[in-house]
Amino acid sequence: MNEDYDFPDDLPLNKTDVPLIQNDKVNRHLVYYTLRRPEVMETWLQRAVKYQPMMRKIFREEGVPEELTYLAFIESGLNPSARSWAAAVGMWQFIRATGSVYGLEANWWIDERRDPEKATRAAARHLRDLYNIWGDWHLAMANYNISPRGLKRAINRAGGVEDYWAAYPYLPRETRGYVPGFIATTMIGMNPEEFGFQKSYPGEPYSYKVVEVDGLMELADLADAAGITTEELKEYNPELLRWATPPGGKYPLKLPVETDQEEFLANYQEIPKESRSQNITMHTVQRGESLGIIARKYGTTVAGLYGSNENLSSTIYPGQKIVVPLPQGSATQISANKPTNQQRSVTTRRSSSSQVSAPANSTAVTYKVKTGDTVGHIAEWYDVRAWNIRTWNGIGNTIRVGQSLTIHVPNSRKSHYEKVNEMSYSEKQAIERKQRRGEDIFIASATSTDSDNYTTYTVKQNDTLSEIAESFGVGLSQLRSLNNISGNRIYVGQTLRISAN
Repeated sequence: MNEDYDFPDDLPLNKTDVPLIQNDKVNRHLVYYTLRRPEVMETWLQRAVKYQPMMRKIFREEGVPEELTYLAFIESGLNPSARSWAAAVGMWQFIRATGSVYGLEANWWIDERRDPEKATRAAARHLRDLYNIWGDWHLAMANYNISPRGLKRAINRAGGVEDYWAAYPYLPRETRGYVPGFIATTMIGMNPEEFGFQKSYPGEPYSYKVVEVDGLMELADLADAAGITTEELKEYNPELLRWATPPGGKYPLKLPVETDQEEFLANYQEIPKESRSQNITMHTVQRGESLGIIARKYGTTVAGLYGSNENLSSTIYPGQKIVVPLPQGSATQISANKPTNQQRSVTTRRSSSSQVSAPANSTAVTYKVKTGDTVGHIAEWYDVRAWNIRTWNGIGNTIRVGQSLTIHVPNSRKSHYEKVNEMSYSEKQAIERKQRRGEDIFIASATSTDSDNYTTYTVKQNDTLSEIAESFGVGLSQLRSLNNISGNRIYVGQTLRISAN
């Protein structure tokens, strides 16, 4: 602390929904941002010119205090490409599991956690849900940074008083600085001149226009059609992870607002058909490559390569052409400006037991505890975190045989998870081993039996014949023979026979 630091007087500290308490902990952050590292705050204020108008609008729509947009300063410095050591991604630093709960699509092709607008919508809903749990914005922010279990532990060590400042000494170091850092940043952001920064900075608010394009279109071709560089196109579409738009339906491509849409569409139609990718691509083997390296490069499996190339040997050579099945994209149409899988949050005011209510985009299933079960095992079988199960059910690590646990799973995979309760321990562990090997366990669970006692599967969007064969452990030629298919063409809704029961 600098004892000679002169704090501004008469700041509008009481004009916000989130209490901007000024104490020695907040003052330390004020000193840091204004005296020790003012260039950091100045960079954040410059980025805020672009992103904060959009963020404020979304927070108003979601019924969340606008000043909470300053939390993104602390999370990422308003950097859509930020990635933490814990694999938290984007401006709002969502881990994959939490992003999925709030509808953010993340697959091999796209990661909506990197989209500023979609991630902001998800963050506003998450913060609102946390406030509904705790009834206090300081605790809600702390819970954004730490697990409910960690926060509850700190509260218990503080004597059970549900107050952030009482729990402060018992929190991890990062969380101790989280709320004071937010308060200091908000005070500066709302009164920049009082703290020695410019009143305003040059720049344009976040904006774009949307044009729908086909899936698997190369970004370089789309950039040429728009008259911009590929790097500029990626800046407007930070969720795109690969060289092309994701497969499936139309993709809402974001372009600069000054783009001539008619000219773009005319150029788009001129892109040669051979430049428009299919669900497979050809790879020319380079020196030093193996089938495993090639599979990882394209987000597929070695088994998928064998299934798509007849007589493929494990020994490959430079210059050899290999057919590569591309991984599927999203199960639903990609949204332009909202989390693709978003549904309305279902939360209520917290009960006295502090149990967490149902997250968005999920449905509740029940699991009855069996002999030998642990919270960790159950979390693996349902693809959630152990602390999720503990907070959903208001329990610790101790569970008893016959106890019913409520678990929230994605709506789209309800049918799979409903079967888990009836499976034996060995069956559940077998599925878990498959998943750890990278196999798609969900495609194999969506089966039925026809009148001739054949196991059948209904084709879904983005399925390929080779992926289906691999998922069920049958040969591609066998699958073709059972269904009188000569090539690889299948269609959504088609019923395929897999094997005789």
